[in-house]
Formats: sequence, structure tokens, C-alpha cells
Amino acid sequence: MRILAIIPARGGSKGVPGKNTKLLGGKPLIVHASDCAKQSKYEMDIVVSTDSEEIKKCCIDNNIKYVDRPSEFAKDDSSVIPVIHHVLEKMNSNYDLIVLLQPTSPFRKSEQLDQIITFFKKDINLEGVISVVPVEDNHPARMYSLNSDFGMKPFLSSKDETVRRQDLNPVYLRNGCFYVVKTESFLAQNTVMPSQKKGYIMDSKYHVNIDNPRDFMLASLIYEEWENENSHN
Repeated sequence: MRILAIIPARGGSKGVPGKNTKLLGGKPLIVHASDCAKQSKYEMDIVVSTDSEEIKKCCIDNNIKYVDRPSEFAKDDSSVIPVIHHVLEKMNSNYDLIVLLQPTSPFRKSEQLDQIITFFKKDINLEGVISVVPVEDNHPARMYSLNSDFGMKPFLSSKDETVRRQDLNPVYLRNGCFYVVKTESFLAQNTVMPSQKKGYIMDSKYHVNIDNPRDFMLASLIYEEWENENSHN
């Protein structure tokens, strides 16, 4: 399989200024993402899509290929979909799989990426694999909508709101670490969430999506434990 790993990393973050090059464990977030792909047993092209001069310099310093992202695809509300189309066009090559590695979800391992890619080799009908974590305390059975008088309406069935957490049907949340999709499915459906997809379950203990300073502080606190666990595998 020909595989393209895309690392979307625009500049101008308001929540955490310069977050894609911030150091976690002494390493920029985009380098964490690149290393995951570089250390895979599967050969793949790796490219950062960015509009930031600082990020481009970080790519050069760490031997990571990048493409210049047009400003219209680098706004606060820009979707990642046109970014992927732009990278595919710039790479000017045919790929079987697209791997999307968001720098803001750094706690992932190359072995996990290998397992995901292997799913596609075993199932020819599979179109996508998305990483997820089990939801525990924030289960939707504990969620409500409120009317104008603050009356509570269960998000799920009322019969679930008093069920012990241990007895609830498990649900899962996308954690942002891996989006892997067949290129033909992406082009046909224009999404990284294709119809025929499977979830890849990861440890919720390391679920961090860095969008604000508190998230980065949390990631910094748990990094050492994650690194110790990773180095022993």
C-alpha cells in the first residue's frame, strides 16, 4: 500500500499561541506526530501542511517535508477536508491510504498505527479507522438538556439515568489521535469519517486534545508516565 501521512499544523492558534511547535518532553508537537509515522513498520510519505513560517522552520530543522497551506484553508473555522485535498494535489502521487495525525493529540505510538494499517490489509471492505477512547464519568446517560425553566430532559432514555455506571452500555469518544481512510473513499465521500469505518480503542488515561493552556498543562503532567510506558514496549 502507498500511504500518505498528513500533519495539519496551521499557525495563529488563539487558545495556545504557537501550540504546534510547543515543546512536550523537549520535543515540538509536530515532531511527536512525525515520529509516530517515521517509526512505523510501514513505509509512508510524511508531510506537514502549514501556513506558518515558524512551523516551516521547525520542519526544516527536523527533516520533515511540508507544503505551504493557502490562507483560505488556514482560518480559525477552516475544515481539514480542503487541506487534505490540497496536500494530495501538491504531492501529485497516488496513495491507497491517508493517515491524519493531529499534533494536538500527541499520545500515540507507531505500533498502534501499524495495527490500524493492518486492519485494511485484512478487510478489503474497510474504508476508515478512527481512534476512540471509552467514555466513563462523562457517559451520555449522565447528560441532560434544560428547557427555559431549567427542567431536565435526559439526553438518553430516562431509564438509563439511574443505572450504575458499570452497568451502562459502553460508548466511545473520538480522541483525535488517528484518522486513517482509504484515499478512494475520502475522494468519493469527501470525509475522513467514511461509511464503512471501525473504531480503534485507545487508553482513556492518555486522552488529551490540546486546545487551551489547561490541556497543555495536563499533557505535560502525564507525559513522563506515558513516555516510561512507551519506552518499555
